[in-house]
Amino acid sequence: MSEQPMTAYKVLTAAQMAELETGSFAGAPIDLEDGYIHLSTAAQVTETVDKHFADQHDLHIAAVDLEALGDAVKWEASRGGALFPHLYGGPLLLETVVAYGPLTRHDDGSVALPVAG
Repeated sequence: MSEQPMTAYKVLTAAQMAELETGSFAGAPIDLEDGYIHLSTAAQVTETVDKHFADQHDLHIAAVDLEALGDAVKWEASRGGALFPHLYGGPLLLETVVAYGPLTRHDDGSVALPVAG
């Protein structure tokens, strides 16, 4: 079995990013409806943006330290049977975010991941 990555990504609207910057983010409407906060791995985030945020602008992306979240993260099958990280049991805390910024893309169309420092 392959090892899961230790960083995942949350795509946020500007208002959601502002909420996270206050210290915590309770979740987007779909997160609240599903009962967990949807996250994506680096390999999944471009498809997530293309599928769920295609016509939205002023998006942001937060890199989340999965190790800091511990057992609250569950890896569950979703799109195409791929395992996605889901955060259960509470808000996403700013203290678990290692980098964030406006969502931008590389020349090939892939999402540029935020880097710390």
